[in-house]
Amino acid sequence: MTRGEVVRARARVDLGWGEVSYVTWEPDVASDAPPVVLLHGGGLDNALLSWEPLGAALAAAGHRVVAPDHPGFGHSALPPWRVSQERLVAYVGEFLDALGLGSVVLGGISMGGGMSLGYALDHPDRVAGLLLFGTYGLADRQTSGLWARPTHWLSWALVRTGALGALTGAYLGHRRLLVSSLRGIVRNPAELTSELVDAVVVEASRPDAFAAFGQWQRDQVLLSRMRTNYTPRLAEIGAPVLLVHGERDSGVPLASIRDAAGRLPDATLLVVVGAGHWVQRDRPDIVIPAVAGFLRGGRS
Repeated sequence: MTRGEVVRARARVDLGWGEVSYVTWEPDVASDAPPVVLLHGGGLDNALLSWEPLGAALAAAGHRVVAPDHPGFGHSALPPWRVSQERLVAYVGEFLDALGLGSVVLGGISMGGGMSLGYALDHPDRVAGLLLFGTYGLADRQTSGLWARPTHWLSWALVRTGALGALTGAYLGHRRLLVSSLRGIVRNPAELTSELVDAVVVEASRPDAFAAFGQWQRDQVLLSRMRTNYTPRLAEIGAPVLLVHGERDSGVPLASIRDAAGRLPDATLLVVVGAGHWVQRDRPDIVIPAVAGFLRGGRS
């Protein structure tokens, strides 16, 4: 094995109520840096879909990287409990404990970012740093501006009536519709490859592919707001935080991320021009060096 070579492996761990599948990227030279644990988002996501390029790059730089498929996603079966924000935050701790991980750098995209924030607030002694990509948990609504309330009411109605699940099921089996949806979160045509689309199609073909995320949506989307907004507690987070956000992210308001960066005691904000919600997939050429520099202790 030559220096810089990365070994990727998949394993399973028993969390008491069931098993969770996870992926590791191991560097060829051991480091005393805290492991990096990456949490994927909701919808049609899993560990490899969100973290394959970034995980491999960080391991090549000497970091051990671990990324689970959350319960009900990827290779992990639906859990015996209802999926909620609080239960997912608790699951993060169960996962870290089961792998014997102490202090970690914790990162997440969208729903996974909200899980990372929740865990960091509950267990500040276990989080050496936070990586938040298009993160959930920092806004009352999914959009900002004049249409924020009507858009939110529509989302609530679609979730509560089951119409959102029906609409989702209608496009899951149609590649053209799926590609059209992906263009909204990966704005860079060069990164929306056939290989990425194929991988999303595989995730979409799983039985109950949207079930866990649907449960989470019913827990979080209230009539007038999202249930979880960690903004008032951000001053409690003493660990360094890197916020990465796509300028054209239509799922999480950039204004709320800018506000969060101002409230966090030690925050670095990277706004990626032209990028969408899946920012680390959209512009890996910008995001990977920024994350690697942050982990080395650099600030921009």
